[in-house]
Amino acid sequence: MLAELVAVGDELLYGDIINGNAAWLGRQLADVGIRVGVSVVVGDDVDRIEQALRAAAGRADAVIVTGGLGPTQDDLTREGIAAAAGVALRRDPFLESMLRRRFGELRRQVPEMNFRQADLPEGAQPVPNEIGTAPGIRIEIGRAAVYALPGVPHEMYPMFTTSVLPDLLRRAGQPAVVVHRVLRTAGIWESAVADALAGEVDRLRGVGNPTIAFLASGGQTRVRITARAADRAAAEQLIAPVEAAARLALGPAVYGSDDDTLAAVVGAELAARSATLAVAESLTGGQLAAAITETPGASTYFRGGVVSYATEAKEKVVGVPADVLATAGAVSPQTAAALAANVREMFGATWGLSTTGVAGPAEQEGKPVGTVHIGVAGPDGTATRSLRLPGNRPIIQAYSVVQALDALRRTLSGLPGAPVPK
Repeated sequence: MLAELVAVGDELLYGDIINGNAAWLGRQLADVGIRVGVSVVVGDDVDRIEQALRAAAGRADAVIVTGGLGPTQDDLTREGIAAAAGVALRRDPFLESMLRRRFGELRRQVPEMNFRQADLPEGAQPVPNEIGTAPGIRIEIGRAAVYALPGVPHEMYPMFTTSVLPDLLRRAGQPAVVVHRVLRTAGIWESAVADALAGEVDRLRGVGNPTIAFLASGGQTRVRITARAADRAAAEQLIAPVEAAARLALGPAVYGSDDDTLAAVVGAELAARSATLAVAESLTGGQLAAAITETPGASTYFRGGVVSYATEAKEKVVGVPADVLATAGAVSPQTAAALAANVREMFGATWGLSTTGVAGPAEQEGKPVGTVHIGVAGPDGTATRSLRLPGNRPIIQAYSVVQALDALRRTLSGLPGAPVPK
């Protein structure tokens, strides 16, 4: 089944509100094997809503509309749906009585404007809303089933799950189970992941089930394997050989699966060894420590950290030798090594981890934006990893956190790609 999403609201176009509903709906639909082909945002304008719905209904099997079902003059989704379907709006007596009852429970009169929420396009059925006053709408436009839901997430979520999703699955004739297995990678770019799995992707293209998708964000790439079957055991059986082939092809780049996080995996490795960690950060500005402490129980292995942002702080607080800073610079492998070794000693930790570099927007010490050096200090000595990362300031900082944690992960487990002590 092919679905399209239409979000209605000027506030989405102006950036006052982020369209989180589309992201949530996309995940819910993907989880049951319904493909989203197009997701658009239109303003509070009847003609534009009508055009968007006509186009979506001409392409897709199902269209899910969010927003524009409130009582005010700029809530125009009902009118847009009626125009797209070529029908008139009618006042539904049952919905009108429901409004009177709900407001009566609050000991309030129904404002005249609120009765707009009892209007339905002719031929449409209401979608129950147990939380708010705006019912949803279900109507056929051409060959597509169109569902309109409120834009308020805490109303939309249960309406979709309880009423819309079962109807979609009935129409789609979907298998009983859709199972995903997500392999998480670090220290390897998306293109390299795709290249490593090109043969498996080509093989599955002719089969159609399971499928492989690549999802890159925050300096990591997820490999999502999806299988559809009559039951979970059968879906898992379809996934197993694909997962095995992917793990073999990607090797040490795979750090976990499904809901694993890189920081949690590193933390588990430290805890298993009764080891501790301290960090010294420059360009990441505390983001590395924040990532580590997001994991419950991090206090068992994380001793603490220092944000030595200024060059003077690197010397005065963490003890980077003045001659290293003068000759190699604050952004250098030598400084990264000194930061890692000294913060390890400061906190009495088993391991020290450091970041220093140029996040931008301007170069530093004649070194270009994206230059990053990571230090890893442990019982066997100190090693560094030097990188040139792409992107703007927030991206470079986020990627640096991932690269630092991955460097420590590989070091702890003796994996290829770990920095080599000198």
